[in-house]
Amino acid sequence: MGIGTMIIFIAMILVAGISASVIIQTMSDLQSKANRTGRETIRDISTGIEVRQISGYVVNSKIDQLALYVSPVVASEGIDLSHTVIFLSDSSNEVMLKYDSNMFSDSVSSNGLFHTLNSSNLTSSSFGIVVVRDRDNSCTASSPVINERDIVVLMVNTTKCFSGLSPRTEVWGRVTPEYGISGVIGFTVPSVLIDRVVDLQP
Repeated sequence: MGIGTMIIFIAMILVAGISASVIIQTMSDLQSKANRTGRETIRDISTGIEVRQISGYVVNSKIDQLALYVSPVVASEGIDLSHTVIFLSDSSNEVMLKYDSNMFSDSVSSNGLFHTLNSSNLTSSSFGIVVVRDRDNSCTASSPVINERDIVVLMVNTTKCFSGLSPRTEVWGRVTPEYGISGVIGFTVPSVLIDRVVDLQP
């Protein structure tokens, strides 16, 4: 009886030890997943792009190019524009644009913003980048990362995308980073296009 009781007691201790080990491991995994989910949630909420201004370049009474002035939102983590996508629609067609590393300038040309890049090299699926302000020089052609207070311009050839934007055309879209909040695009082309460069804020 004594030996049998001891064997049962030892078996119970072993089972309890194994169970405790499994429970501890499970709790550790859950804690790790919870921490990771929390970090990702905070990143997704605090990170994002803001569209600060939209300008258009007029050719033959249509908007030939768009300039989207963007910055990270306040307290945002760095945003890699090579993983950012622009969705744009003229209410009839929608295009999805990705960054073309051959269409990059680290400063605005003395001839003006819309003459900084050769817009004819942009396609209906690509956008270019012109740097306006980059304090830590983190935004380069091969790694266009923007941080808080940086300002860059995303250049779009709307003639390639929509055969130009005619007066009274409603345009909407978004600038979507790899993670975080998307910047909203929305405006109506003025009924009369007289100036070469027009402000397209809603």
